[in-house]
This record gives sequence, C-alpha cells and structure tokens, in this order.
Amino acid sequence: MSELVVTEFMTLDGVAQAPGGPEEDREGGFAFGGWQAPLISPESGGLVFEQAKGMDALLLGRRTYDIFAGYWPTAPAEMDFTRLLNSVPKFVATRTLQDPLGWEGASVLRGDLAEGVAELKERYGRVHVIGSLDLVRSLLAQRLVDRLNLWVYPVVLGSGKRVFEGGAVPSALRLATSRVFPNGSLQLSYTWAGEPTVGDLTTA
Repeated sequence: MSELVVTEFMTLDGVAQAPGGPEEDREGGFAFGGWQAPLISPESGGLVFEQAKGMDALLLGRRTYDIFAGYWPTAPAEMDFTRLLNSVPKFVATRTLQDPLGWEGASVLRGDLAEGVAELKERYGRVHVIGSLDLVRSLLAQRLVDRLNLWVYPVVLGSGKRVFEGGAVPSALRLATSRVFPNGSLQLSYTWAGEPTVGDLTTA
C-alpha cells in the first residue's frame, strides 16, 4: 500500500526552522539555525537513516529543494544519505521552477498538489517528505499525509517557523511507534485517526 511519509525535526515548542545549519533559513531574523546538531547522537542519527532508506521517491518544497540541491550532489560519497538522496527520484512542489532541474533525478511535480501526490503514490510505494514546512502544512490541510514522523528535541527556542502554526486543520492522531533517547530526544510516529473528539470532565 502506497503512503506519503512526512519527517520533521522540531523543538519542544514546535519550531522546525533551520535545524541543520546557521545559514539554512534566516527568514524572520531566526538566530538559532543549526539547533539540532548538538542533539544528534549516533543512535538517533542511525534511526533517522533507517526510516529514510525505505523511501521510493522524495517530495520537497522549493526552499528545501534549493538547500538539498546545493549540498547533496557534492556531499561526501561515503555518507549513507549522500547515496540515498542522489539516487532516489525527487519531485519539487513549486510554481516558480521549471524542468529541467539541476539536481540529477529531480523534476517538478505535475498538476495541483493533490493530483501530483496521487500520481506519485500510484508510481511509488513510499513517498517521503523531509522539512519543507510550507509544503507540509498544505499536505496536512488537504489530509494527504499518511504517516507523520516527528523528532522532538529537548530545547525551547520561543520563535521560528512551527510545524503546526495557527490555523492548522484539527486532527486526531494515532501513535504508531515511539522511542526515547538518552539525551531526552523523542521519535514519535503518527497516523491520522479522524476528527478530534471532545468530552466533559465536569460531569465525572
């Protein structure tokens, strides 16, 4: 069964902006680029790759594509992610780029978002999305995400782009897997469980 899998790295207060490096995304004057780096351990880094290596295709937003395309084609060949990301088919959800794209194996997603995702899921078993916050919000809003992998790190930044901004579509989630690492980082994998339900504790 085909599925769209979203992976996000976020702080305890939900910030997912620029986890990888200082210059990754300074929009809004964000001063904490690279916040994830001190919190990566060999164990957690290994699980990130184990989850990613099952991808059959990669879907990215425009900004994340630019970051990845500027790094991975010339990244050290001995890195597992270098081989994976350079070999897998890549698709970019963008209104500003046109084919052909500079990164080998990359092309622009055709049609609107729902049509494009449906076409990808017909062709590939597991389509992964990494980062790409604006794209992810659109995917969540249209209920196109089958699995949400959240990496939650024990740090609070107080500002920056968040995975769930104001206006996020109300959703109930079902925890599929979880893991706790010695430094306090969490890996949480969720599937969609329908609409939120409510109750009344005052009647208990």
